[in-house]
Amino acid sequence: MSTSAPAPKPWVMAIAPYVPGRSTTDDGRKVVKLSSNENPLGTSVKAVAAFDAARGDLERYPDAGAAALREAIAAAHGLDPARVIYGTGSDDILHLVAGAFAGPGDEVIHVRFGFAVYEIATRRVGAEPVIVPDRDYATDVDAILAAVTERTTMVYVANPNNPTGTFADRDEIARLHAGLPPHVVLVLDQAYAEYLADGEDDGGLALAASAGNVLVTRTFSKIHGLAAERIGWGYASAPIIDAMHRIRAPFNVTIAGQQAAIAAIGDASFVASTRAHNDEWRGWFERELASLGNAGLRCVPSKANFVLVLFEGRLTAESAYKGLMDAGYIVRWLPGQGLPHALRITIGTEEETRGVVAALRTLVDRAG
Repeated sequence: MSTSAPAPKPWVMAIAPYVPGRSTTDDGRKVVKLSSNENPLGTSVKAVAAFDAARGDLERYPDAGAAALREAIAAAHGLDPARVIYGTGSDDILHLVAGAFAGPGDEVIHVRFGFAVYEIATRRVGAEPVIVPDRDYATDVDAILAAVTERTTMVYVANPNNPTGTFADRDEIARLHAGLPPHVVLVLDQAYAEYLADGEDDGGLALAASAGNVLVTRTFSKIHGLAAERIGWGYASAPIIDAMHRIRAPFNVTIAGQQAAIAAIGDASFVASTRAHNDEWRGWFERELASLGNAGLRCVPSKANFVLVLFEGRLTAESAYKGLMDAGYIVRWLPGQGLPHALRITIGTEEETRGVVAALRTLVDRAG
């Protein structure tokens, strides 16, 4: 018998697997989870009711075309339902576009402190990630445009960005799109777009409606509180959507998930209350950390439901991460993404947010 084994593709072995936010401490305790940017208010009661009502159809395959879900998304945003694609979270959409438009010999651009899935999706299809510098943790449009070559086929931009929370406004996104060759797909990952204030829209959906090379992705995991069901969607020109559908898995959104998502879209009051809660407690969190004075903690200005806290004094991010865990709070430390000096902290409930700030104050005091 041969002792040789199947050899994975080298570009697959170059992938650093995605590491999700933790739910338990090193010693197995389940504590306050502020590591995955989940909705602290839970899920719309209307979405929960719709999910429960679907349990009588467990023996049935879901609608493979997700027609009702696409119609609901399109109606909410003024879109063409035929140009809406859906998937297992927006991560799935990010992988589908890479599978359709990138491969060996191609280059895909994303910023240094961008979402970890971009590099995974790029390497998965054998393409080469091109990582460009940021501008004080924010997207640098000029750096992206300077990195474009004849091999570039895609650009990923999260807006607001994860894990930094920074935001590129409508003019910057328009400038980026105008500077890209028409064959390069601009992917605007808007997982946190619903947390923006009225009038702060970056114009991505309008660009996707009129331009042939723009894909916008959204998720139900964040403000809608449906992370467990893994439902995402995207919008682009008909040719882009057609190409992605060719490699999309059939029946990729469950019956219950589709019904819950439709109900979630219709519950505008839940979205508004979540946004208001986030605005209030993100602002409070940032002010409280600023009041620590010379402790060396700096918040990167955020437009999302989390804050990236930089540790530039005696208290290190690693020590704070472990100290917060001991105090009963799990946050996100990201040394694997080039941020060993920072923690990404989700805005939780009032009690959770006050508690994590109090714990940080204690750790700062101990560090001197």
